[in-house]
Amino acid sequence: MGLLILGMLLWSGGHLFKRLAPDARANMGAKGRGPIALVLLVSVVLMVVGYRSTETVDLYSTPDFFRHINNLLMVISVALFGLGKSKSRLRAKMRHPMLTGMLVWAVAHLLVNTDVASLVLFGGMLVWSLVEMTLINKQVHDFAPYKGGSKAGDIRLGVITLVVYLVIGGLHAWIGPSPFPM
Repeated sequence: MGLLILGMLLWSGGHLFKRLAPDARANMGAKGRGPIALVLLVSVVLMVVGYRSTETVDLYSTPDFFRHINNLLMVISVALFGLGKSKSRLRAKMRHPMLTGMLVWAVAHLLVNTDVASLVLFGGMLVWSLVEMTLINKQVHDFAPYKGGSKAGDIRLGVITLVVYLVIGGLHAWIGPSPFPM
């Protein structure tokens, strides 16, 4: 559990550094990207190793149909992640599509994972995404919605979303529990 918590702290710290210490981050300039990327990579490794090595202690149980809700939310989550860099018309509708995607991802996983490690990991990511959005909204006032997008961009986002979702689901089934009902 210690590795998981350390990973969560590094993940949050690495991402929140720009918001909590903007002058220090600005002074690092472009050379700061490498060290911060390394911190984030180490955080992901620690979270994965910590999560997989933590003993499973269930805190609650959920109905079987939550698995279907989880899968629907995961499609939405993948779409939101992709929306942030897409040429979809939907991009103009949201300020934080990727962070919202992380929030939806966390909720989806909390619906079907009832153990302590899952609460720490997915609950931590949920809290982090909310804090990050709040800080960005308070600090960055000159937000301009995305201008552009096209029907082709919408279709491309939809197709890429489904392909990425199926790849993630396949990898998930390969390394752990299958997200798809049998």
